[in-house]
Amino acid sequence: MLGECGRAYRAMQTSFTLAQLGDPDVAESEKILRACVHCGFCTATCPTYVLNGNELDSPRGRIYLIKDMLEHDRPATAEVAEHIDRCLSCLACMTTCPSGVHYMHLVDHARAHIERTYRRPLPQRLMRAALAALLPYPQRFRLALAAALVARPLAPLAAAAGLKRLAAMLSLAPVQWPRPPLRPQIFAAAGGRRRGRVALLAGCVNDVLTPEINAAAIRVLTRHGIEVVVATAAGCCGSLVHHMGREGEALAQARLNIDAFTAIEDLDAVVITASGCGTTMKDYGFMLRADSIYAERARRVAGLAKDISEYLSALPLNATAPGAPPLAVAYHAACSLQHGQRITRQPKELLARLGFKVKDVPDGHLCCGSAGTYNILDPAIARRLRARKVGTIERLRPDVIAAGNIGCITQIAAGTDLPVVHTVELIDWATGGPCPPRLREHRRLAAMRSSTTVS
Repeated sequence: MLGECGRAYRAMQTSFTLAQLGDPDVAESEKILRACVHCGFCTATCPTYVLNGNELDSPRGRIYLIKDMLEHDRPATAEVAEHIDRCLSCLACMTTCPSGVHYMHLVDHARAHIERTYRRPLPQRLMRAALAALLPYPQRFRLALAAALVARPLAPLAAAAGLKRLAAMLSLAPVQWPRPPLRPQIFAAAGGRRRGRVALLAGCVNDVLTPEINAAAIRVLTRHGIEVVVATAAGCCGSLVHHMGREGEALAQARLNIDAFTAIEDLDAVVITASGCGTTMKDYGFMLRADSIYAERARRVAGLAKDISEYLSALPLNATAPGAPPLAVAYHAACSLQHGQRITRQPKELLARLGFKVKDVPDGHLCCGSAGTYNILDPAIARRLRARKVGTIERLRPDVIAAGNIGCITQIAAGTDLPVVHTVELIDWATGGPCPPRLREHRRLAAMRSSTTVS
């Protein structure tokens, strides 16, 4: 393969033994490694490399570390864990890569190997265990948020005491009392004229932190003749623990969702309002490929998974609400949506079709720093990425920021006074639903400030 200035790039050579290649995960990683030609195009779009300039904090550098670790079948070291942990799994490198290196599957395998073979320092173990035990379970997470609401004022003290991860977690907690998660139920199509039937992945963090997102999605769907089923026993998609290398827990959560969704008849799609969940669900077929009981059903559910914008783009939506003005919307493309699912145009086209003035964010390929639990586990880098992202957005002078992932919404909202809402909330508003709560509150406060200034 020829690169810039005619320079020849050669595929990476590996030396795994036949015994090692008998492990399907190792065999898959070996195939991914061999696709890499060391070109370095990925470094230009890697957020951590752009910030630090450290080769080991680039996809190419991490690939070398992973290759060395897996090839020699040795336990992960503190250095390897550190550089792999710094990866946001934003997958911008996969969008950039000219060779089709499936970095996502490679880094997921590396994380599982690190989790099995490396003993982290006690504070890290405790924090990661707490996140894995709380976030994927809505009722537990709701109780944790209630406690965080009380402890939130102590975040500066925690930071001063060196408890940076705890401080980050408290500072990201919402200031309102958490509401109960969505109950399993069926929402009938408006007017009794059903033109489609979908299941909604209510999720875990998304449904507890911002239940108004799922509510907006349900209103839009039912308004346009789509029956919505909130499945019994469906819950966390598994991505939160999956990205921490806790494969057993991730696969167990995936199987619960597969059981729940395959039990529902006549589904057109499984609709997802958190794009991070969508990326993982669309990968269920790969994750469970070696499971003889679940492999086929996993592929079926993965094929049904649709981001809410992806599904709505095929419906004839019309702006019907006179109260929804043509606001300037800065559209933040969540990494899991644009890189993980390759969905780039549908959200912007939907907003433009409904009368909003959509503004692209400069350097939109770079992550905001949320990345699941990354903004808690590595708050320093997450804050730098957020500051960069918020700066580029605010220079656009938008009325509102729209994004398709709860992690991005929470992360960006913590760094700006601009209202940050889910894309589907604006779609709901424009097609007959209420003004998104965050936008409504922002406009109320702006009106109060204006009247105070005038008086």
